[in-house]
Amino acid sequence: MSTTQLRPQVDIRRAAERRGTRIDWLDSKHSFSFGGHHDPDNTHHGLLLVNNDDVVQPGTGFETHPHRDMEIVTWVLRGSLVHQDSEGHSGVIYPGLAQRMSAGTGILHSEKNDSWRLAGERHSDPVHFVQMWVVPDEAGIEPGYDQQEIDHELLAGELVPVASGLPAHEGIAAIRIRNRYAGLHAARLEPGQHVQLPDAPLLHLFVPRGSVDLEGAGVLDTGDAVRFTATGGHRVTAVEPAEILVWEMHATLG
Repeated sequence: MSTTQLRPQVDIRRAAERRGTRIDWLDSKHSFSFGGHHDPDNTHHGLLLVNNDDVVQPGTGFETHPHRDMEIVTWVLRGSLVHQDSEGHSGVIYPGLAQRMSAGTGILHSEKNDSWRLAGERHSDPVHFVQMWVVPDEAGIEPGYDQQEIDHELLAGELVPVASGLPAHEGIAAIRIRNRYAGLHAARLEPGQHVQLPDAPLLHLFVPRGSVDLEGAGVLDTGDAVRFTATGGHRVTAVEPAEILVWEMHATLG
């Protein structure tokens, strides 16, 4: 859909409104339809199809499973997550590390909270992370993987381009995704610090940790999200130590 057809809207979604999946090893909260939770009126915003807020217990996780034609970005808030895939990529994802997997023509991967298998002593800490899926702008690409440490950049208390395919982020985003209309920003904010949201046709703001004040809308707490349509540039100010994730999008699935 052309973004010129969009009508201005600021749609606040509270944490308690999310559907969830809770089993012995996983507590997952879904911002959009996912798995057995399907709502035809809540399938995506812009190009973002999945925004899952997951807590995985130690020694457990997602066993090997397939993906295809999807750009998958994982952002860890606490603990560590081990990624392994059928293309031979492996890595431990932890706070401050940008990570992206391009499923492309097809890939198998696992994500588990068992980093002691690779190095270190066994731990008893859950891992808390947000996993986000956007569609690529071209089907059938080669599968791929990338990760990069950006903890230092986050110290500035500004929006940092984490994973982006936007031409404007060429050379400045930590990692690239295969969609030229979408980019993910992250910020860590101390009380009183603020950032200005991008002025884009579509934005998705998620607060995975802490509390912030959104200009013109009030306080957003942990797990709250906002879907902006045909409006942007709002100021976000931390009420307490907080982390925010912001998708800037210049196209929509319709």
